[in-house]
Amino acid sequence: MLVAAALVPDTVLLLPGAAGGASDDPGLVRLRDAALAAVRAATGAPADVPADTPARTSTRPRVVVVAPGRADRSVTGDVRLGAAAAGVPDRLLAWPVPALRLAAAPGGPPPEPGPLGVPATVGARLALRAGADVVHVVEVASRDAAALRDTGARLCADGPTALVVVGSGSARHGPDGPLADDPAAGPLDAALASALTGAGRGARDVLTDLDPVHAQALAVSGWGSWQVLVGALDASGGVPWVDGGAHADVWHGAAHGAACWRVAGEDA
Repeated sequence: MLVAAALVPDTVLLLPGAAGGASDDPGLVRLRDAALAAVRAATGAPADVPADTPARTSTRPRVVVVAPGRADRSVTGDVRLGAAAAGVPDRLLAWPVPALRLAAAPGGPPPEPGPLGVPATVGARLALRAGADVVHVVEVASRDAAALRDTGARLCADGPTALVVVGSGSARHGPDGPLADDPAAGPLDAALASALTGAGRGARDVLTDLDPVHAQALAVSGWGSWQVLVGALDASGGVPWVDGGAHADVWHGAAHGAACWRVAGEDA
């Protein structure tokens, strides 16, 4: 059963040092802090856990990171969480570079050895830094919404589960965006930001109704991960509500946000 989800951005720039001199930019620091707080709230990680040394307890939910990737797969084996795939050498990263031993996620897509893609690495690094115990990472690439939602339902069928859902909005905002500006990015990301920070049934509908072709054209990275979340929400029979603060912003031309959605039953 889905008990909570942390919705976090996918940009490697969240890792301190990856953005070079901009790593301490106030906007980026706010986004990083919001993402860490969202994961800590969703996974039940204690605030005083030592960084990158998660403590396993029987009362906390199983944590599954779901992120966009090159294929639908449950990543298995030993993986090292560096950012070389994004062109960032370990020596530039301020946080220690950990390693994980990953097991195939029960109910997830077919198992396949690592390495992780950049978005999954970011999600796992945020989760570890927040004190969560990550043993499952699922990457998704399919544009089949029904299949992705079925994956979400199956991922959460094996006991209390917290998802770390990795993905961002459009990268086409203004002249400083990673990709060419598109005027359609503004209205789309305004709706996504409202959903992210408000939760509720309406937020689930915004994610469900997001057209995959439109999302791809606007370089919205979170579409697949969000469909997995929709499936998990539907299977839980609950309504998400925002636990704690939520943050959504356009930083250097790309839309990002972070929030913890906790799931309440229909009668709550």
